[in-house]
Amino acid sequence: MRTTGRFTEEAMTDAMRQIAAQLSVPTGDVRLLQLTNNAVFALPEANLVIRIARTHRLHDRVTKVIDLARWFAEINAPAIRLAAAAQEPMVVGDLSASVWTYVPPTSPAPTVADLGQVLREFHSLPTPPIDLPQWDPIGDARRRLADAEGLRQEDADFLSRWCDRLEPQVAALMQQTTPRLVHGDAHAGNLLREPSGRIVMCDFDATCIGPWQVDLAAVAVGAARFGKSEEHVRLAATYGSNVIADPCWPLLREARELKMIAAATPFLASSDVVMDEFANRVRSILASERGAIWKPFSELTTLARNAFYNKSPSA
Repeated sequence: MRTTGRFTEEAMTDAMRQIAAQLSVPTGDVRLLQLTNNAVFALPEANLVIRIARTHRLHDRVTKVIDLARWFAEINAPAIRLAAAAQEPMVVGDLSASVWTYVPPTSPAPTVADLGQVLREFHSLPTPPIDLPQWDPIGDARRRLADAEGLRQEDADFLSRWCDRLEPQVAALMQQTTPRLVHGDAHAGNLLREPSGRIVMCDFDATCIGPWQVDLAAVAVGAARFGKSEEHVRLAATYGSNVIADPCWPLLREARELKMIAAATPFLASSDVVMDEFANRVRSILASERGAIWKPFSELTTLARNAFYNKSPSA
């Protein structure tokens, strides 16, 4: 498939600087926080975080998260707030971004126990007066595949067949469940502790209406795949429900694993380490290796950047 390099760190950094220029804010202290599904830049001096979507097929999510953020602010939900100077999507070329209020690191760092408490509050919120999508992990995966760069045809075919197999199962579950507001990517990494001590959630790209168990499955699958089983135990105890014992667990696990693999396809061409880990994940699914340990894409990209910037001039 095509490899244009349009989602590289360099391209995202250039877009960030253009957005900062539109907002007339300095970038001398900029820090790249994340380079996965989104490029997330912190500008502490300007008290801003710029979040740029790294796939063109999901631009609608930027508008969605901004609409959600406005509603969250109205009801004082446990959620990060938009920047006052950017209440609409910011556009640079064919890239779209949202801009948020910077929350400085505050100790202690949020934990999965905090996540359980916040999720209980989040799941008790009313259905927002926003046209939110239904939980659709298959549609999300297909859109990622349509925007893929550097994806081998055999891998694309495998992922497409996986989507075909899960799609009717997801549809059946949606008909059987009482839908609620679902974060869609609930893990401790998407929590922030405000200076006041309040824990708030961020990253609402996948927020939707669907089975509440989806939010518990994210940690359960992550615990299994990243070798951190204690995190699932703590979340289950704090939230008060063990998703692994739920009848829909096998489907929730597969849907989450599909997301964890398909999400990398738009930017495979921009990172060798991500491509290697993507291949490892696909191999483990093909071999039905439920116990195979994966490495988080976010950690891999951070290590790769550190290795690049710390190497000697002669290297």
